[in-house]
Amino acid sequence: SSRTVSLLSQLEKINLDSVLGEADNARYVTSKILHLVQSQEKTRKEMTSKGSTGIEVILSTLEVKPFNLCSYGYIASFHFITGLCGGRRASVLVTKGGTQILLQLLLTASKDSPPNEELMVLLHTLLAKIGPKDKKIAMKARINGALNISLNLVKQNLQNHKLILPCLQVLRVYSTNSVNAVSLGKNGVVELMFKIIGPFTKKNTSLMKVALDTLAALLKSKSNARRAVDRGYVQVLLTIYVDWHRHDSRHRYMLIRKGVLQCIKSVTNIKLGRKAFIDANGMKILYNTSQECLAVRTLDPLVNTSSLIMRKCFPKNRLPLPTIKSAFHFQLPVIPASGPVAQLYNLPPDVDDVVDESDDNDDVETESELETENDDDKDQHFKNDDIETDINKLKPRQELGRPIEELKMYEQFFPELSENFQEYDLVSKEPKPFVPDANLSRPIVVPTAGEE
Repeated sequence: SSRTVSLLSQLEKINLDSVLGEADNARYVTSKILHLVQSQEKTRKEMTSKGSTGIEVILSTLEVKPFNLCSYGYIASFHFITGLCGGRRASVLVTKGGTQILLQLLLTASKDSPPNEELMVLLHTLLAKIGPKDKKIAMKARINGALNISLNLVKQNLQNHKLILPCLQVLRVYSTNSVNAVSLGKNGVVELMFKIIGPFTKKNTSLMKVALDTLAALLKSKSNARRAVDRGYVQVLLTIYVDWHRHDSRHRYMLIRKGVLQCIKSVTNIKLGRKAFIDANGMKILYNTSQECLAVRTLDPLVNTSSLIMRKCFPKNRLPLPTIKSAFHFQLPVIPASGPVAQLYNLPPDVDDVVDESDDNDDVETESELETENDDDKDQHFKNDDIETDINKLKPRQELGRPIEELKMYEQFFPELSENFQEYDLVSKEPKPFVPDANLSRPIVVPTAGEE
């Protein structure tokens, strides 16, 4: 009955027919649908309402028909449907299988030389919007072979900020998957991110923010973190953070500064990263910058993240501490002349004798383990090993200062602790059995008003 239903019917008919001039008809119908979607909120609601087949018709057209210029109109329609509304309509597109079809279109469009820039921007913008709604988009991209398309576009268009911004947004979604992070790291994505985030500049801050978020997700992979440490990028991150701290006097770019700290936090998850952080004087840098941020309440996230990094990277020492590093000194009652304890205390003060197994486990690159890891990250409650949960161990042990034989001399002063206070029969000298008083079991009657 409406104009939208009529246009969708025409588009569905074009899908079924195979006649000359169908491309022109598809472009005409697509332009009309795009005009309605852009201009009328009613059309957007109608196409995504329950029971509507508008999304299915456009998706089937993209899937059945050869890839041509009319596809730009279809994707533009999706863009306005999902961009000018909340997340529910994007979820509708995901449930209809739109992610798979868009990835296929991306793969097909990348084969053109050169690829259509406007189409690539629109495809990546749409994938970035529906990506958080599809939990398996990273796996689908890897299976379809679309994983490196966005990466290659960024490599070839570093100066085209209009194109690489949506590409980085898609890479940020892909990097949440550990297998994808390892694969992208092998193809040089870590080095590429550092080309984008440095040197310091206040131009294109939105691009800087997305690049830092992507880099922080990539550095959660231990192989990528080791790659960053080997190339000296820990010092680069600290330098970038200091530059932003000095130039951001009005605190307008707090999110960028926090993004740099998140990258440092990710790279210091491994022992090599913590060592590189200490060697680059990171403890002093974060401590001094945190002191300057304490006066501004809005910068509390920076102070909290810096504190977490410093606590994690501070060298672990054995107890009791025999060196001047500690403000407290503990003296063991007996220190053996030989053995493992004596060997520990004979080590130089700078030697780290604490076992650190954070670098022992390599990245997991299997599909099954990856899916369970992503599902567990949301509901995982990290257990603190320092908290004792055994009630018996938490009870204090009361030890007597004297032997029991010496304490018996005080029994006469505290007879209630040793004597048995039972009622005895004076004739038989036997304890009487306990009989409860019958009066105690009677119900208590409360008089009402007027009764005595």
